This record gives sequence, structure tokens and C-alpha cells, in this order.
Amino acid sequence: MTKRYMERLVGRYCKIVTKEPGEERANVVTGTLEDVDYKDGFILVDSPQGLGCLRIDTIIAIKPGNKHRLETKKSADDEAAVGIGTLIVFIALILVAAVAASVIMQTAENLQQRAYAVGKQTIRDVSSGIKVISVTGYANENKTKIDYLAIAIAPRAGSYDIDLNKTLLYLQLNDFSVLSLNLSSKANHVPEGGVFNTLDHSLLNATNFGVISIHDRDDSIIKTNSLSNTDQAILIVNLTAVLPTTSGLLPGEILEGKLVPDVGSSGIFVVQSPNAYKYRVCDL
Repeated sequence: MTKRYMERLVGRYCKIVTKEPGEERANVVTGTLEDVDYKDGFILVDSPQGLGCLRIDTIIAIKPGNKHRLETKKSADDEAAVGIGTLIVFIALILVAAVAASVIMQTAENLQQRAYAVGKQTIRDVSSGIKVISVTGYANENKTKIDYLAIAIAPRAGSYDIDLNKTLLYLQLNDFSVLSLNLSSKANHVPEGGVFNTLDHSLLNATNFGVISIHDRDDSIIKTNSLSNTDQAILIVNLTAVLPTTSGLLPGEILEGKLVPDVGSSGIFVVQSPNAYKYRVCDL
């Protein structure tokens, strides 16, 4: 290739075809022709791989090209690769978001169900319960101690039905006693003999109490042990069995008690026996 043609291509972007002696295939190099050294027989080319030299005697042809068009083609390929990568990342983000949304929705549903159950149970506990109306004692014939207790109870306003068979009576003096309902010691209404003569005292021991229905329209206390909203009852406790050391509640002693239903608030009472008994039946 003559010198005058080579000089015209300096500074231009070219496609250079070379072939080394002994090789069957030609090689193609693209880049900017920076300089021509006729003395040493080399050309200087700035290609995408970097700055390099080619021997003039190996050049078969040089064709000027459009650098912008070649780069555009390469840039389009690169953008396609980047687009596929972005699409993969986008799909992965959607999958992660879907899994996270599913977990959040399931957690929220579980929390909602749990909150509903807790709220329902809380409302039931707050609105239900037993209230103690009065506590009456029954002294022995010598009026030296109280042998029996009569605890008048009723459900709180708006209360659910209370199962007396699942209600526990806690008594505390010098010791701690837990009593439950004796299913064989129940009576419907008070006969003429009075409250303390209604039940068979031999059935009442240190671990149970009896019940007498006072106001029970549907006989729920006797039939199902259920204390309904408008019911009233009296629990009978044998203190001679509950307090074996003294065989009863001595004058001036303080007795603490708590009625704990299966659902709802407890009925608490603290009573003190009189210092002297005028009658066998006395309010505590």
C-alpha cells in the first residue's frame, strides 16, 4: 500500500484485514489509525483492546468505517444483556414480594383470630363473675364458736351462667382450705327448719360445700348446677370440719374467703366473728 493512501487514513476509524505469512485465515482489527511508521514498517492502531502495532507488510486491506455505527451495534448488544439481567432481578423482586405478602397476610390473619379470641375471653371474664351478698354464721349450742357458714351469692350483672360444680371456695385462717360442691348436698328452697337445718350436715366435710337455691325459676341450680343471671343461692360450709384444730370459728377470729368460678371474676369476702354471741345465728 502506497504512502499517500496510508496518510489519508490516519486519524480515521478503520477496519484492517491482516494475514501473517503461512496463515490460511485473515484477521480483522477495528480501531482508529493513529500513526504510520514507514521506516520500521508498522502502523499504530487504537482498538477496543487497547493501543497496538501492526506490521505494514501483513496488511491486506484497510477499509474506513463508521465508528458510531459499530459502537451502536455493540451498545445494543450490551443493552440487551443488561435488559435480561434487569428482567431477572425484577421477577425475583416480585417473587420475594409475593412471598413476603403471603407471610404478612397469614400472620395478620392469625393475629386477628388471636385478638378476637382474647377479646372475647376478656369481655367474658370482665362481665361475668360471682358477688357475695352476705355471710352468716351458725354457732353451737353453747355459743362458744361458729360451726357453719351460710354464704349468700348471686351472679354479677350481665354475667354468663356460672357452673357451681366448677366453682372453688378458698378459705384461709390458720390454714388454707379448698372446697368444691358436693353434688349430693343440694336443696331447692329453704324449708321451715331454716337454712342451717336444710342440708344433711354429715355430707359436708373439709373438702366440700352444699348449695341451697333461693331464687331459681328454671331449677337450673338443682338440675345442672348452673347459677343463671337472676338466680340466688346460699352455700353451706361445715367449719367444724374445715377448721379441725378449733372445730369452728372462735370469737374475734378473722376468716378470709374467695369464690372462684371457672369463668369471670371472683367473689371475695373477709369476715370476723363477734366477740360474744347473743344468738346462734349471727351476721359476720
